[in-house]
Amino acid sequence: MSTFQAPKGTYDLTPPRSAMFLAVREAISAPLRDSGYGYIETPGFENVELFARGVGESTDIVTKEMYTFTTKGGDQLALRPEGTASVLRAALEANLHKAGNLPVKLWYSGSYYRYERPQAGRYRHFSQVGAEAIGTEDPALDAELIILADQAYRSLGLRQFRILLNSLGDKECRPVYREALQTFLRDLDLDEETRRRIEINPLRVLDDKRADVQKQLTDAPKLRDYLCDACKAYHEEVRALLTAAGVAFEDDEKLVRGLDYYTRTTFEFVHDGLGSQSAVGGGGRYDGLSEMIGGPELPSVGWALGVDRTVLALEAEGVELDLPATTSVYAVPLGEEARRVLFGVVTELRRAGIAADFAFGGRGLKGAMKSANRSGARYTLVAGERDLAEGVVQLKDMESGEQSAVPLAEAAAELAKRLG
Repeated sequence: MSTFQAPKGTYDLTPPRSAMFLAVREAISAPLRDSGYGYIETPGFENVELFARGVGESTDIVTKEMYTFTTKGGDQLALRPEGTASVLRAALEANLHKAGNLPVKLWYSGSYYRYERPQAGRYRHFSQVGAEAIGTEDPALDAELIILADQAYRSLGLRQFRILLNSLGDKECRPVYREALQTFLRDLDLDEETRRRIEINPLRVLDDKRADVQKQLTDAPKLRDYLCDACKAYHEEVRALLTAAGVAFEDDEKLVRGLDYYTRTTFEFVHDGLGSQSAVGGGGRYDGLSEMIGGPELPSVGWALGVDRTVLALEAEGVELDLPATTSVYAVPLGEEARRVLFGVVTELRRAGIAADFAFGGRGLKGAMKSANRSGARYTLVAGERDLAEGVVQLKDMESGEQSAVPLAEAAAELAKRLG
């Protein structure tokens, strides 16, 4: 074993389990690619100020969880704790919003970093697939994103997840509610840190998971009672579109989510088989974020789904993904001449799009066949001096055990036919 291990709270993805993570990423991104979303990739670190402004200075992410560092040149940088602020920054920098085709629809996939207490489903390095639709205020866009996430989860075979939905109002009605909530919260028995939060972002107090805090919030003013007519109508349209699409959801008036930039629609995907880390993904509308980071007014909506937690949810439901075999054909050469000939056949198979591997290292037949078995290959190709002299290779079906001689020149075509 190496002297070194992965840092605390992180993990390595190794075969065969890594294939499950790839399949989850593929399943989440497929509906997006089919719906006009283009791929975007941003750096793993950004200017600290981008997250302080964008995510919110009062959030746990910024105050407690960001990995920050100073470069040799004196720049203050942070490993990205979430994807939206980076994607919006990149879209603004590239002037994608000026190309005349709004909304700008983008999807991304990558690793994110938060300094948290490690536990199952909560890591210091985690993987997400996200989507953002930038530059348009339209309830149909909010509904589209929720429907696409629902479609992705169902395509994986997940069934025991729920969609929680809420509206956080906008810049017209939120301040009135904020004031009413602050007045209520100031009279409660809360610690100093929570009292500070009341003054900066009181809605975050509603998201507090401590039982003693939740108990005191029973009679807190409800945001829905303060929504302006425009926000009510917008939210009802989102609900109606989801219902018409056959997507079930639950109204959750306490759903705030841990980022300051959300306005109007906010939603979360939860899975009850995951214990305390039940949120597998979520998102919402963030109409003011562009201005917060120095851009123009660009109403936008997006989500991020956790790949790690989605895998845990699949395992909790006992869902086994139908993963393609990494190897379909395994070639076993016996002797130097066979080694050269079969390596050529393997190269030909790969060019034809057939997953093929080779017994490297000059092992004997017994050891090579064990490797062929472990590879999961459906067929093995075996050839020795006598086979080559006769112009054939031995083709073995690893499922049935049947073996037959096939003309060497026709081996690739025969395998392509059998594998469909």
